[in-house]
Amino acid sequence: MNMIVCCKQVLDPEAAPSTFKLDAANNRMVQPPEVKPVVNPYDEQAVEAALRIKDKDKAANKITIISLGNNLARDVVKKPLSMGADELILLEDPAFEGGDSYAVASALAAAIKKVGQFDLIFCGRQESEWDDGQVGSGLAEMLGIPSITVAKKAEVVDGGKVKVERVTADGYQVLEVSTPALITVSNELGEARYATLKGIMAASKKQPVVWKPADIGLDAGKVGAAARKSKIVKLFQPVKEGKCDIVSADSPAEAASLLAQKLRENKVI
Repeated sequence: MNMIVCCKQVLDPEAAPSTFKLDAANNRMVQPPEVKPVVNPYDEQAVEAALRIKDKDKAANKITIISLGNNLARDVVKKPLSMGADELILLEDPAFEGGDSYAVASALAAAIKKVGQFDLIFCGRQESEWDDGQVGSGLAEMLGIPSITVAKKAEVVDGGKVKVERVTADGYQVLEVSTPALITVSNELGEARYATLKGIMAASKKQPVVWKPADIGLDAGKVGAAARKSKIVKLFQPVKEGKCDIVSADSPAEAASLLAQKLRENKVI
């Protein structure tokens, strides 16, 4: 089974909020150089979902990672290789910068069409930066294939179909889908595996394939920011202000009564 996993390099969501700086002119958040970027955590779980299928038959199953961006940190984008993926394709060019979900999905779709035959595409359910959760579904639409979102388990069953457990508000659904198909993976899948020393050494020797817009049949003026369908009107860091009122009374019962009165006045209860 040929599997493709879309992974994104993101600002480290575990970094302290004070490290993030607002670039108001370009409507974006930046981190200082000493804070390294990471693979989007949901995308790591998508890699794990693919690896669990590969574990069943390592010789017959192949995993290709595709990442999009510019000036991508090699030690970051190679992490899926160190976990056990087979090859890495980078859509890397300044033209890819500044794209929204539509721009990213359209570039990924063009790249996947160039890759050729595939059975499954895995994406994280959303990215940690914007939390849009739109790229996976948009990518499936552009490729004309079925998709299942927020999966917590995926396994190949008889007939080449894939059985997926999809998270719902009060449990999960069990669905079957024919390939080719796209699955977005949720954190309910569980922790992604750690890279082994052997995997890290093997990944260091693998060189990624780098594609520019022209390599996937796209004009540089029609990708990234130039291909956006949405516009960021304003990006800002919210200011949180708190106010505390102390309820004083001669007895606990009177204090409780006064507290309830204040809560009603403020429409809390």
